[in-house]
Amino acid sequence: MIARSLKRWTMRTTTSNGVVASMGNGSRDRSMSTVPLHLSRANNGMVNVLVKSTKVPRPATIVPRKKKEKLTPFIFEAPKEDMPDHISYAGNEKMPITSSLKIIGPNDDTPRESCERDLDNLRNTLALNHPQFANEIHSSALLHTSAHEYPDMPLHPHNTLLRVHRQMIRLRKMDTILHNAQRQGRISFYMTHHGEEGLLMGSASALNPKDFVFVQYREAGVLMWRGFTLDQFCNQCFSNDLDLGKGKQMPVHYGSRALNYQTVSSPLGTQLTQAVGAAYKMKLDAMRYPDKEQAISITYFGDGAASCVDFHSACNFAATLRVPMIFFCRNNGYAISTPVKDQYAGDGIISRAPGYGMAGIRVDGNDIFAVHAAVQAARAYAIETSSPVMIEAMTYRQGHHSTSDDSTRYRDAKEVQNATNISDPLVRLDSFLRRFGWMDDEIATSIEDEERVAVLRAMEAAESRPDPKLEHMFEDVYHEKPPHLIKQEQELMQHLEKFNIKH
Repeated sequence: MIARSLKRWTMRTTTSNGVVASMGNGSRDRSMSTVPLHLSRANNGMVNVLVKSTKVPRPATIVPRKKKEKLTPFIFEAPKEDMPDHISYAGNEKMPITSSLKIIGPNDDTPRESCERDLDNLRNTLALNHPQFANEIHSSALLHTSAHEYPDMPLHPHNTLLRVHRQMIRLRKMDTILHNAQRQGRISFYMTHHGEEGLLMGSASALNPKDFVFVQYREAGVLMWRGFTLDQFCNQCFSNDLDLGKGKQMPVHYGSRALNYQTVSSPLGTQLTQAVGAAYKMKLDAMRYPDKEQAISITYFGDGAASCVDFHSACNFAATLRVPMIFFCRNNGYAISTPVKDQYAGDGIISRAPGYGMAGIRVDGNDIFAVHAAVQAARAYAIETSSPVMIEAMTYRQGHHSTSDDSTRYRDAKEVQNATNISDPLVRLDSFLRRFGWMDDEIATSIEDEERVAVLRAMEAAESRPDPKLEHMFEDVYHEKPPHLIKQEQELMQHLEKFNIKH
């Protein structure tokens, strides 16, 4: 393949003044259709590519880089006249594009934050088959063979990238089916992730299973990546006897102690301060047991949650206590019905990081490679410096805020359709895989059918199960049931018996 949609870029591997440069993971692909409406490029994302062959064989097996091997900087030069120099995010504010991953430290100059990308040079270096770039290309865990088998990937048990693709399809199928189930009155509530699957899988795949995750509500993809099954998702949404929460939470309020995924709570922003507390405990553990593998906490929140008081409290405590954690903001353009232009006058959420004395980076949330690289670098920075990092992932919420919302009342349907057409993260990844011969219509259709059937079976099984036992309502909050709860339970049972109400 011969391509000319490149620009000169340099991957730096040094660290100074609290700045962590990229670890050679600047490879990207612009073969995707384009980017979202509020991430649209000045030239509408059009890139001219001269193709010698539409199918490129998968690269030969590459030996992973040794852990302590010193990275070698490299420069890739090519014409840049076709490359856009900025994108527009929510509110049509222009941001410059950079191909160099760099975390801005709190003591650095803070120019207008750019939106880091990570697909373009991946396609070109692979296509041009430059073996001297092999280590840099494969520094991303997305392109490494997994050391452990993925039980939900029988045909490709060690292929992380293909698992990302399949799980994005799985999440989308689950969203569509359970959303329809709510409309049919089979469950009471649901929230979809349409358009944000890329940032969820990209970030989740860069974390360690020991890292603690504190979410808002639109992060089921992170839990799915960690191993939460379709049966478990459906059991929770139908609040049956197998629901881990024993029916005490409304649908989509998932949680799993085994997967270090803290249960969703409805009040907005509460997870932020909780994540700081967990990170502080991790810092103390690291000081006490320096030889033990370190972990971080990561908290996800939307652009709207950044306006709540818990955001300020959490950021201030995290930076002051210097705890190892990541603040991951999903800026999808809307806080329910409030567009970002009515939320803040500054440069997004990331511009607040330096004010708290915190490092930060903005990333294209619909580029899984860019998100993965950003989280991977932020995690390393947080552990190395024992300090927090803020990430702002620019994306677009394609669906309604929830089943209680009708987004057509506050945004034009054409805006949603245009964003869907040009920014969809699943389409971008699918296009990338197709360009390299890893995906075609037959395979994609087969995966979609398999996942749709799997979701339907899980939903039907969950719906057929009995409700949780009534006594569970009074359990689990206290180690020993206090007198006032014992009294309430007795009164309830007496009431049910008096009126012959069976449960």
